[in-house]
Amino acid sequence: METTLNQTLMSANLSFKSSSSSSYVSANRFNPPPVVGQRRRNNHTFFIKASVSAVDQHTHKKVALIRIGTRGSPLALAQAYETRDKLIASSSELAEEGAIEIVVIKTTGDKILSQPLADIGGKGLFTKEIDEALLNSEIDIAVHSMKDVPTYLPEKTILPCNLPREDVRDAFISLNAISLADLPAGSVVGTASLRRKSQLLHRYPSLSVLENFRGNVQTRLKKLNDGVVVATLLALAGLKRLSMTEHVSSILPIDDMLPAVAQGAIGIACREGDDKMANYIAKLNHEETRLAVACERAFLLTLDGSCRTPIAGYACKDEDGNCLFRGLVASPDGTKVLETSRKGSYTYEDMILMGKDAGEELLSRAGPGFFDS
Repeated sequence: METTLNQTLMSANLSFKSSSSSSYVSANRFNPPPVVGQRRRNNHTFFIKASVSAVDQHTHKKVALIRIGTRGSPLALAQAYETRDKLIASSSELAEEGAIEIVVIKTTGDKILSQPLADIGGKGLFTKEIDEALLNSEIDIAVHSMKDVPTYLPEKTILPCNLPREDVRDAFISLNAISLADLPAGSVVGTASLRRKSQLLHRYPSLSVLENFRGNVQTRLKKLNDGVVVATLLALAGLKRLSMTEHVSSILPIDDMLPAVAQGAIGIACREGDDKMANYIAKLNHEETRLAVACERAFLLTLDGSCRTPIAGYACKDEDGNCLFRGLVASPDGTKVLETSRKGSYTYEDMILMGKDAGEELLSRAGPGFFDS
C-alpha cells in the first residue's frame, strides 16, 4: 500500500500572480497548458491545470462570463471544476470557449500550516480572501466547502446555492489496521479536528491524538505514509471527489462519528444584487441539501461554534420524508458528550427552528465551563 500511496499523491504546486487584494492564478477549461498535477485510477485521470487567461480589453480576447473563485488545493479545485461542469451543462452560452475562468486564491489558512486553526483565527481563514475578491469584483462567484464557511456571511454577499451533498461520513485510514477498534492502546491518530478528537477519545480513551495534523488530503496521507501517525480520519466526501477511496480502511458509522456541520456540502456565493450570477447558480441548487445545511448551521450559530469547540450536527430526510436532525457537543478531551435529536417537517422554517431548539437545549445542559476540559 505504501508504494500505491506514494504513486497516487497529487501535487498542487501552482504559481500565483498578485492582484490588489489576493494572490491568484486562472485555470481555463480550454486549450490547457501542461499538467501540474495528476493521478490515474481505473484508467481515469484527474487533472489539475493552471493557465493564465488574457481577459483584459487591450488583448481583444474574450472576457469570461463567469470567474469562479476557489482555493488551490486539489480538493478545492475538484469542487470548482464540478461547479464549472454543472454550469456548462445548465447553459449553452457557458459552454462556449473562454466563458468560464477559474481563479485560484491563496487564503491565510492555506499559508499558515504550523498552528492550529483556532490559534490563528478560526474557519474564516479559508474564506476571507475569496470573499474579498468577490466583493472587489475580481471574481463573480465563490465556491466553498460549506463546513469552512462561518455562520455569518460578509455584507453584500449571499450564498443561495448548494450542490448535491456527498457522503457525510468520516473515513478511517491506516496502513496496518482496519478500524479504530483494531488499534492497540497508545496508538497515535492524527487529526486537526476537535470534533473527531473528542468523539474518538470518548469511544477509545486508550488512543492518543496528534493535534494540528493539518494540510490537504495528499499532505495528510503522506504524513501517514511516513509514519508520523498510525492512522488518520478524513471526510469521505473529499476522498470521493478526488477518486482516492482506495486508501480507505473502513467507513465510520454516523452513530460512532457524527459529522461536522455541513460536511460533504459545496456552497456557491455571489454578490448581493448580482441577478445574473444568482440566476446562473440558481439552476445548480439542490434544495434538499440547502435545507439540511441551513438546519445544521442554525444549530451551530445557536451554539456560537468555533474551531475551539467540538460540535457535530447532521440533518437528513428520513424514509417518511421528514427531517431528522442529530446534534452533539463534547468536551475537548472526550470525557463528556451531550447529544440530542429533533424530528419535523422538511421545510425551511421548521428545520431552522429544529436546529436552534437543539442548540439551545445543549447549551442549557452543558452549562458554563463545559468546553474547558
